[in-house]
Amino acid sequence: QVQLVESGGGLVQTGGSLRLSCALSGRTFSRSTMGWFRQPPGKEREFVGAISWSASNTYYADFVKGRFTVSRDNAKNTVYLQMNDLKPEDTAVYYCAASALSYGSSSGSSYHSWGQGTLVTVSS
Repeated sequence: QVQLVESGGGLVQTGGSLRLSCALSGRTFSRSTMGWFRQPPGKEREFVGAISWSASNTYYADFVKGRFTVSRDNAKNTVYLQMNDLKPEDTAVYYCAASALSYGSSSGSSYHSWGQGTLVTVSS
């Protein structure tokens, strides 16, 4: 059974930074494309970014390009989301997810396993 556990969320001021982590167990992490999604209060879940299993390809939503970076450490079975220059509109519950696809799909239905989410709150 695949388990994903996110950590690193919290309260940060506008312009600040946070790094989220997601640890995967129960499956071959190194062969999983990993994605990050978020769900702002009262809104639908949206794609944030993803990274292929080899880390050779990364994918980002337009609204985070240049501010967020997805990376992974296959030796630690962990994927990261570095978030810089945070804005109040980045406030959301952030989820990591695992996919068997070879590329980073922006569709949530492409991911077979999800973490429980971690809350990021950006104050103005």
